[in-house]
Amino acid sequence: MIDYSVDGEGFAVISWNMADRSMNVLTTDSIAAFDAAVDKAIADPAVKGVVVASAKRDFGAGADLGSMFNEPKAKDIYEGSLRIGRIFRKMETGKKPFVAALPGTALGGFYEVALACHRRIAADNPKALIGLPEVTVGLLPGAGGTQRLPRMVGARSALPLLMEGKKVEPKEALKLGLVDEVVAPGELVEKAKAWLRTNPPAVQPWDKPDYKLPGGPVWSPGSAQVFAGATAMLRSKSWGVYPAPKAILSAVYEGLQVPLEAALRIEARYFTGLALSPEAKGMIRTLFHGIGDANKLKRRPKDVPEQRYGKIGVLGAGMMGAGIAYVSAIAGIDVVLLDTSAEGAEKGKGYSVKLLDGRVQKGRMSAAERDATLARIKPTTDFADLAGCDMVIEAVFENRGIKADVTKKSEAVIAAGAIFASNTSTLPITGLAEASSRPENFIGLHFFSPVDRMPLVEIIRGKKTSDATLARAMDYVKRIRKTPIVVNDSRGFFTSRVFGTYVGEGLAMLDEGIAPALIENAGRIAGMPVGPLALADEVSLDLMHKVRKQTREDLGNKYKAGPSDGALTKMVDQLGRIGKKAGKGFYSYPEGGKKHLWPDLGKHFKRAKKQPSLQEVIKRLLYVQSVETIRCMQENVVTNPQDADVGSILGWGFSPAKGGVISMVDGVGTATFLKECQALAKKHGDRFEPPKLLKDMAKSGASFYPSRGQQAEAA
Repeated sequence: MIDYSVDGEGFAVISWNMADRSMNVLTTDSIAAFDAAVDKAIADPAVKGVVVASAKRDFGAGADLGSMFNEPKAKDIYEGSLRIGRIFRKMETGKKPFVAALPGTALGGFYEVALACHRRIAADNPKALIGLPEVTVGLLPGAGGTQRLPRMVGARSALPLLMEGKKVEPKEALKLGLVDEVVAPGELVEKAKAWLRTNPPAVQPWDKPDYKLPGGPVWSPGSAQVFAGATAMLRSKSWGVYPAPKAILSAVYEGLQVPLEAALRIEARYFTGLALSPEAKGMIRTLFHGIGDANKLKRRPKDVPEQRYGKIGVLGAGMMGAGIAYVSAIAGIDVVLLDTSAEGAEKGKGYSVKLLDGRVQKGRMSAAERDATLARIKPTTDFADLAGCDMVIEAVFENRGIKADVTKKSEAVIAAGAIFASNTSTLPITGLAEASSRPENFIGLHFFSPVDRMPLVEIIRGKKTSDATLARAMDYVKRIRKTPIVVNDSRGFFTSRVFGTYVGEGLAMLDEGIAPALIENAGRIAGMPVGPLALADEVSLDLMHKVRKQTREDLGNKYKAGPSDGALTKMVDQLGRIGKKAGKGFYSYPEGGKKHLWPDLGKHFKRAKKQPSLQEVIKRLLYVQSVETIRCMQENVVTNPQDADVGSILGWGFSPAKGGVISMVDGVGTATFLKECQALAKKHGDRFEPPKLLKDMAKSGASFYPSRGQQAEAA
């Protein structure tokens, strides 16, 4: 896993080469092998300098948390962090110059390896990313990253990279001071050796007697302003939900006031606390392991040949259809974009023109590449143009009749084996498939708006959908670089059904007399991207109203009015405030100004004299989503907790700090969660009533995930 060689000039090359991995990662074994190679180079009098390189196209992607923290004991984590720190200090103080040669991506622990070298040279690889993204999984860089980076570039430059987990390409890394040189890929190791030939001093800036921290000491006026601003920004952006950014800020502030050895101990303490936190456990499980498994199509039906897509059809050139056409074309697929009018179809293609022009202006695509991508989109009004499509995706209005009509017209043209997919967000797929002459080829593909930015696709399997159709649909989602989750058919499926409980609970609270500002702030402090009232405005109140009307018509006497129905009816039917698209909903949207809660809400919704606590409102907003998710699992709509967690975070922004709707339950404990839901049900209604599945699990002491969690392969 570590290649070692010494050339005739006396330059050693320590090259990471983990044959059993697609990318190098820090494991207990690889760290030990690297340590031995460092000792060998330092002890050999014939070695004048050392190049730390990679035999793979990338340098490395961080630590394998699964192998390092199978038994998450504080002592083991703390000592493990210090052990790596001692290796890096040997490199820094061993009196031989080390230079990092980065052929590609260098993230997390591997960029910390580079930081411990006396120089960093990166290949000019636009696909490479450099940075310390540990904060995105609830951790901090635990191998000196919080101490070396600010000592190298100053706290002002380092804090955004550390606290936001920014990853940058090599040329940007050079501008920021993360690397010292960017060279042609084929010259990387030779350029590293050329630097060694200059007989550079084998000492880090912070180890020199005259070292001064860039920007001044932390107590200087300039640095004090930096830390004060970072503290304020941390609160405004994260609302105190995530412990990792706060720990990073503290580690940097405290560590910069002491020598590096002491600073590394400070960092290790903060790292240990985060590594044992439920936030890190949930975020690692879902944001790395869960999303990674989904992207690898771990649950794809076996023995189905991979579908190679050459041409698809998209019915409806509105916002959703235009977005689907764009992501398909940019993935190299030819698209027939069909609408009821030529003007509408051209307008749909215009959406891609706008997005692609933006990519060209930002230097992310050439004009020729843009033109080639646009050439793949054919706007039309003629169903005959769908001939030869491997799949047709309908994104027309949420109307059964219209959907049935386009299904039949498409199937009259496309091949017998082609897939027909519906982008419906609420209508059951099995019912829509009744209009199809080949229901085994009918499936749901629920995209999220805006399609070009939202990473999730919810794949809905109808009762007659075949394994082959499911597998081929998953192949398409992977081809367009989206993350798929698979659910079984149900009204609202999983994402729309559970997402609706968050918005619905906010509306119910408003109708109860809870202050709108309390509801909205509680949503943000709970870790949701926006409050439920703001989200309702974004979705549009009239759309929500139409969906409920359709549900009422479909269910007839079985329909049960929800606690949010009253507020929704009042806003749409009585007040005519339908949301952001109309410039008026729960919020007002002044032209050129900042949105704000509609001042007259208090006139139309009573205000209770006694307001609930912030924590009670937060609990209601989060727990209602998890309870509904457990119902989905009990009904076999969702068959895997991982899909539920991934879908909740990527689909509607459930608090990543909780790890997702199911990870939150495990974090609380099924027995405790059961008792708290029973109390909420008694006070607020049946929507909090615990499902039998939860009761059975609580009784047996079971959890949705194995007790030690599912660790990510890399961070």
